[in-house]
Amino acid sequence: MKALLYKEFKLAMHPICYLFICLFPFMILIPSYPIAIGFIYILSCYPVLFLGANKGQQSNDLLYSTLLPIRKKDIVLARIFTVAIMQFAFIAILSCLYPLALFLNSKIPDAAAPGLTLKGYVSVLAIALIGYAIADLIFFPIYYKHGKSIVMSTLLTILGFVFYLGIFTIGLPYIPGLEWYSKFLCDSGIGWQFLVLGVSFVIYFVIHILVYKVSAKRLEQVDF
Repeated sequence: MKALLYKEFKLAMHPICYLFICLFPFMILIPSYPIAIGFIYILSCYPVLFLGANKGQQSNDLLYSTLLPIRKKDIVLARIFTVAIMQFAFIAILSCLYPLALFLNSKIPDAAAPGLTLKGYVSVLAIALIGYAIADLIFFPIYYKHGKSIVMSTLLTILGFVFYLGIFTIGLPYIPGLEWYSKFLCDSGIGWQFLVLGVSFVIYFVIHILVYKVSAKRLEQVDF
């Protein structure tokens, strides 16, 4: 697995992915910019990673990987680990910039940045983590069904993530039966928010086990 991850970051990952991961978190420093929107941009790395800005398909990276003396399911697992590292690297940089964003917004009179409160930020992280898990649940099984469905998988992934994010950031108070959760997010203390964040980590892990099993099974059936 170590060798496969080395291949992912040295050969498969296009340099623009590193640029996206390092630059997009700085959008949190834009006054009053909705934090939740920034998490969408990391999904734009998916087609770049899987295509390598066309390098991946032109060099037949997936075919090359299947010809190596490794199991197909290990190819899937390495790519899932790569995507997860990208996601958590993005979140880590974003979290490091959060105190500076909080300071900058405090210097702007009447800055409309409710999401920058610590409670709001932790809540957004929890929502985004589950959103990433759902995005991967959409992307990986579709892509590995044939090993080349990059356009459809990317489109459905981004649409699914945006729809999910819209529900939890805009439409939650208006969904019948979920008013209690909206009220909980507003009224609960920071300790409860961190508890929700912990639960989201567990959900993220469980969903990715499912992503791995389904995607690996589909890749096993692909005849190159």
